[in-house]
Amino acid sequence: MILVDSSVWIDYFRGSVTAETDLLDSLLGIEPLAIGDLILAEVLQGTSSERDFDRVRRRLKTLELIVIGGEAIAIQAARNYRALRSQGITIRKTIDTLIATHCIEDNLQLLFSDRDFDPFVALLGLRSALPT
Repeated sequence: MILVDSSVWIDYFRGSVTAETDLLDSLLGIEPLAIGDLILAEVLQGTSSERDFDRVRRRLKTLELIVIGGEAIAIQAARNYRALRSQGITIRKTIDTLIATHCIEDNLQLLFSDRDFDPFVALLGLRSALPT
């Protein structure tokens, strides 16, 4: 299962051509994809009109929805944040820490284009969906 981050969905819906959006486009309808509840909120809040909101919501409704948080994930996310911070790395967004931690704990691949996830891949075992 691949969880797709808002950074990729936003580029995808804007029509941006990147390695991540190309991979997403090739996986849609073929590979099981998921969206997190927090990711869904991030993507939908960025829509510019009610029409776009409804269009995007309908497209994303076909994906498996994963609840990102909960007590265990919150505690481990704090541990992961502190582990990275102790190495001089500061993650800018708490939501990214929660998403990365959920993927690590549930052994999900993450498709992302946000650099905040790179330390999770390099140091904490997050699996990137993008081939290396």
